[in-house]
Amino acid sequence: MMSGKRKKKSKSLSIKDNRRAAAEVKRDNLELQTWADLPAEVLELFLSRLDVGDNIRASAVCKRWCSVATSVRVVDQSPRLMYFPKIGNFYDFYDPMQRKTIPLSCQSWMDVVFAMQKMRRLDRDRIFSLFNPFTRDLITLPSFKRTYRNAAFSCAPTSTGCVILIFGRVGSSVLAISMCYPGAKEWTTVNYYAVLSCSIMCNKLIISNGLFYCLSHTGWLGVFDPLDCTWSVLEVPPPKCLVESSTSKNWSKEKFMIEHKGNIFVVHICCGEDPIIFKLDLTLMEWKEVRTLDGVTLFAGFLSSHSRTYVTGIMRNRVYFPKVRFYGKRCISFSLDDHRYYPTKQCRDLVEPNAFENLWIEPPKDFA
Repeated sequence: MMSGKRKKKSKSLSIKDNRRAAAEVKRDNLELQTWADLPAEVLELFLSRLDVGDNIRASAVCKRWCSVATSVRVVDQSPRLMYFPKIGNFYDFYDPMQRKTIPLSCQSWMDVVFAMQKMRRLDRDRIFSLFNPFTRDLITLPSFKRTYRNAAFSCAPTSTGCVILIFGRVGSSVLAISMCYPGAKEWTTVNYYAVLSCSIMCNKLIISNGLFYCLSHTGWLGVFDPLDCTWSVLEVPPPKCLVESSTSKNWSKEKFMIEHKGNIFVVHICCGEDPIIFKLDLTLMEWKEVRTLDGVTLFAGFLSSHSRTYVTGIMRNRVYFPKVRFYGKRCISFSLDDHRYYPTKQCRDLVEPNAFENLWIEPPKDFA
């Protein structure tokens, strides 16, 4: 009898030992597991919720994470470079990401242009309109009776709070700023006496954090607040090269101003040399030359500019200019990583007159 009890007790201990050993093995296996062992479904759910920057950083964990991160990554689409029609009733839209040109018929737009020109001849006023070449939507603004130099709008004209701004001048010392909005019946104009340090020859115009920034041909930066109608000149001395280039024959075509997430960049080009890029430091109130864009892509234009944080790898840390070569297959760009233009020896084309008429434009999300 005692022998049977011992056997049962021994068997019971054996089962417990086996369970304990299995638990220890399972615990050891869990301790050996890494983040790379997460199920694919969990990885996809986790990585798809990250913005593109964090997604790219997460892809460096391991090959498996890289594969999943790439599969759920959504990159920014680049703007299109719009060419005004030269022959026929088509605009050309160049896509730098796919390196191809897309023609778009503009016959209906041409009819509108002819009608507006006829109206202008009748009343001698300048007719302003906002036209979307993708949707063919047209917003007509009040007639404008002054001469002007630059115009811009704060956001999409279909958005509430859109402000259209026109810079002009009266005589040699007065800056005239005119405003209106879609649906307005007339323009509101306010005159400002120009500060001696800032020429009223407003050259470039961008929007940043609701403010209009205007770069003069001498490199000084003026700021207009449309909410309280105030105009001021930042006490930031311009870089020496911008001041020196103000006497150049092509001074208006050697500078670009681009906004990116509240930061203001100025790109200065000179034929045969690498472009110089400056970033405005509002804390120190000075322009700083930058050697890298930290992966940002700038699309510089004389009439409009854009920026992107996340585009395809080959396009990152570059500046794209408003000029296409090789039958619409290559857009002139400068790589800050390689310190060279692509295609090579094309920088001289940037100051051609027709390059001044091209502009970068934001396509609809579903545009193909």
